Amino acid sequence: MTMAQTNNANEAKGFYKLSWLQRIGFGSGDLAQNLIYQTVSMYLLFFYTNIFGLDPAAAAVMFLVVRIVDVIWDPLVGTFVDKHNPRWGKYRSYLILGGIPLTGLAILCFWNGFSGSLLYAYITYVGMSMLYTLINVPYGALNSSLTRDTNEITVLTSTRMFMANVGGLAVSAGIPCLVAALAVGKVGHETIEMALFMGLGSLPSFIFMPLVPAIKRKVGKKNMFYIFLSVAIVGMAMMYIISRMGTVKDNIVLIYIAQFIKSTGVIVATGYMWALVPEVISYGEYTSGRRISGIVNALTGIFFKAGMALGGVVPGLVLAWTGYKAAEQSSTLPVDPQAWFYAMLIFALVGFALLVFCFSQTKERVVMDEKDTKDVKVSDLWIEFFRNRPLRVIALFFITAFAMMSVGNAAGAYFMNDLELQTPLAQEGIRWLVCVIPAILLLVAMFIISKYELEDDVIDKINMEIEERAKNE
Repeated sequence: MTMAQTNNANEAKGFYKLSWLQRIGFGSGDLAQNLIYQTVSMYLLFFYTNIFGLDPAAAAVMFLVVRIVDVIWDPLVGTFVDKHNPRWGKYRSYLILGGIPLTGLAILCFWNGFSGSLLYAYITYVGMSMLYTLINVPYGALNSSLTRDTNEITVLTSTRMFMANVGGLAVSAGIPCLVAALAVGKVGHETIEMALFMGLGSLPSFIFMPLVPAIKRKVGKKNMFYIFLSVAIVGMAMMYIISRMGTVKDNIVLIYIAQFIKSTGVIVATGYMWALVPEVISYGEYTSGRRISGIVNALTGIFFKAGMALGGVVPGLVLAWTGYKAAEQSSTLPVDPQAWFYAMLIFALVGFALLVFCFSQTKERVVMDEKDTKDVKVSDLWIEFFRNRPLRVIALFFITAFAMMSVGNAAGAYFMNDLELQTPLAQEGIRWLVCVIPAILLLVAMFIISKYELEDDVIDKINMEIEERAKNE
């Protein structure tokens, strides 16, 4: 059999090979979502407390309420997506249908027209989060619907996370510079220092994410998690110690080194976890005969948002408990409301254009038959959860990982925004948010991932058996 015949035979079984344009197109969907998600994760709490005028404790409660709404909303979205087949594509249709209103509400989250109004903040943030779910759940299901090939999924996930981190870098380093340029017409030295610190949170992805397939082949899936989670903990310990040696600005080079080490570990470990989702979808199909991608992605959505809920409420509460006060004389991040609004406007519109590009380059190939989808119910979500042990493991990993990222991302802006102007207690609270609490969560994540049982040879065998069953029916 020739190579072409072998490839055709594999594709007939669902083991499709994708072009680089298709991989980049798929990844552009995560880049687009991160232009909004990362802006919210990194800067919305800062915007609420320092510009919009909300009390940190009130903002913390709001972040928790929003995630509780998400926990209710996600399974409804997952069930709806699996039951319906829009004419533009089972999953990709929502990139457009949800993308238009998401763009509008994301912009309104950073509008100061109702300054200090908790009700306005709730309406815009809850609405934006619900629309984000309407895109994120079907987008996650796209991954497993493009191919069954585990090596291809690894490359696809690496491409996706590389591009997600392009979005993360654009937000983390770009927002401070863009806001400063819009507010005062120039980017000051302090703003550049903050942009470099925040940008180092994404920079390692451009070095290490393309190497993930080779690293995984060399050391194995679990060992890769252990190595990079440990690297992240070392970076956090370094940052805590360095920040207590003097001011952040006096030790800025050492702070950059610690941030790079920390981010290297976080990016690889949390980036590759998305490659586990198609594996548990295949495991569920193998054990139940139903490939309910939307349901599984809704479950992962519930748990990563549960993690975001924990991580979202912690920074506001810690800031309130330690007596944080917005420093009026801060020279790092401008507090011009109009500058923040236009910065979000630019990022959201670019994000929508990228969603359109993703839509144009993706096509679902491995999905349930319509006769199976019509019987999907919300209760299937929890049935799948309790039946699928690998799914339970990655659900717990998602909770822990996203709690860690939410705490660290939200605290980064406070860490670099003239930390020394705060009281000693408030300074220590911010250090705990950036270093100590995330490190504790990573230790928990390391224990959780040790329980994951789907090694590559196991999942390849499962996928082959699924296709053999389909062939014999």
